Amino acid sequence: MSDIQEWFFPEALRPKRSALDFALDPVLDAVLQIRTEVPDDASTAAMLGTERGGNAVLIDRGLALTIGYLITEAQTIWLTSRDGQVVPAYPLAYDQATGFGLVRALAPLDIAPLTRGSSAALESGDEVFVFSFGGWPHALAARIADKREFAGYWEYLLDEALFTQPAHPEWSGAALVNQRGELVGIGSLLTQQVSDEESDQGNLFVPIDLLEPILDSLILTGSSGRPPRPWLGLYVGESEGGLVVGNLAPGGPAERAGIQPDDLIVAVEGTSVNDLAGFYRAIWRSGSAGVRVVLTIARGADVLQVPVVSIDRGSLMKQPVMH
Repeated sequence: MSDIQEWFFPEALRPKRSALDFALDPVLDAVLQIRTEVPDDASTAAMLGTERGGNAVLIDRGLALTIGYLITEAQTIWLTSRDGQVVPAYPLAYDQATGFGLVRALAPLDIAPLTRGSSAALESGDEVFVFSFGGWPHALAARIADKREFAGYWEYLLDEALFTQPAHPEWSGAALVNQRGELVGIGSLLTQQVSDEESDQGNLFVPIDLLEPILDSLILTGSSGRPPRPWLGLYVGESEGGLVVGNLAPGGPAERAGIQPDDLIVAVEGTSVNDLAGFYRAIWRSGSAGVRVVLTIARGADVLQVPVVSIDRGSLMKQPVMH
């Protein structure tokens, strides 16, 4: 995250205070800065770095919601409030299916939590607001550009993600707020959205409705309570020729099974697949983590049947330590 003094939105891009149907300052107060430190030998260190920063949103006393990649394998976490409070925190849970991360502040935060709303009620074109740490200068008036499926190459799938425009530059863990001042999403990605032959940057938010069914379990057990999905360790992209293996997680199941970059994935367990979402769903239908998944791949002129023994991705990650 950049220094908060280095940039600001012009007032024309910020929410108009006089038009808001909610008190602005409590919303601004509930958005915290999060800083994390991850060991050099963590499995996610090479891809995500060892020092990460973004936003977290206070949703209950001492409980903050963020995007999971900020806290994955973190050993040290600090939360900073708008009024200058700095407190250590503990990585309570990371749900890989939704992408949500939860942290527990280890010292009191004298801040009211942000009320959660419903992301299902949002429609394309609705006005929304994006809040990141830094207060009013970092607040952005936006709109829902789309609600649609999203598949990420890192074995991640949302049945319906929230896409907003214009883009907010500090999207990681940022709060998406509706016109009633309620939290409806958590910032995950910067996106390039194409419509009517035009290309515009925007953000992807994870809908808050995905949190409600699993929140109690995340708090009590650190997991969603659902069986872990089978993970193959493949980074796959879509092309005109189908699904192409771009890279492999070092030492992961796919690499151990002999899958190679540039392999074309034709089928999963005998069922043809031609897009990422269908590929992931076919894998996950095979069972929970540990199940053997047979991939049909094309490599040059050869068509191969490659059995891959899946694992729980979380088993590769360093677990949090309470200091």
